[in-house]
Amino acid sequence: MTYQGVLTKMETEFSSPIQYYLVFDNDFINVNQLLNKTIHIQFVKYQCLNCGLDKTIYRQGFCKSCFFEIPQAADWIMHPELSTAHLDKEDRDLEYEKKVQLQPHIVYLANSSSVKVGVTRKSQVPTRWIDQGAHEAIEIVEVPNRYLAGITEVALKDYVADKTNWRTMLKNDIQDEDLLEWRARLKQYIPDEAMPYFIENNKETHLDFPVFKYPQKPNSLNLLKSLDYTGTLVGIKGQYLIFDDDTVFNIRSNEGLVVNLNIA
Repeated sequence: MTYQGVLTKMETEFSSPIQYYLVFDNDFINVNQLLNKTIHIQFVKYQCLNCGLDKTIYRQGFCKSCFFEIPQAADWIMHPELSTAHLDKEDRDLEYEKKVQLQPHIVYLANSSSVKVGVTRKSQVPTRWIDQGAHEAIEIVEVPNRYLAGITEVALKDYVADKTNWRTMLKNDIQDEDLLEWRARLKQYIPDEAMPYFIENNKETHLDFPVFKYPQKPNSLNLLKSLDYTGTLVGIKGQYLIFDDDTVFNIRSNEGLVVNLNIA
């Protein structure tokens, strides 16, 4: 069976194991059902996720001109501490910025390659943890806007990582951690403005990924160089497809590419 569509971040369903879906304009695929099947991936063209044109993707699925113009790619997306909607101050589009920034946000601890701190909208829990390949996570602060979450993350980055080592995450070379203990240890570093929102009593969330075989030496597929690839799917973790020859393909970092998928 052959499918064609533009790659966007896989949709997920929190269950055991987590369910993954590739969503195209006229089709969707439950990727879990492709495990142990041979998949041929072929690059077709670009399609910017904003303007829809066949223009080279610059970042986050957008062409260069869209990336530097649209609010969905503004600096505050990656750096929440730069949010200004709570001050009624526009960056690129105040209406959009208020919609996204002025809603409950979570500062969390997640263990994907090691314990890290992160920020997400409350509506994106546990989706954000799934996307990062975290096998355990916990909320530590729930604040009313993105700015407060951002300054909290910045304060905690001095004492805990804020990045995931994707190779370690994919090899599953990780240790269980007591995130309750980590939360208690980090509480003293939370900024005064966010301290009233500290979450005192909750439990870790544990996540189960559909992986039959973890790669020993993950090799990231660059579809723009190879143009096509064939392999047997043996796992899905984070936003990565894992193949039997240790090749891994990051769907998220290839957003905006139109591909053919042939399932044998």
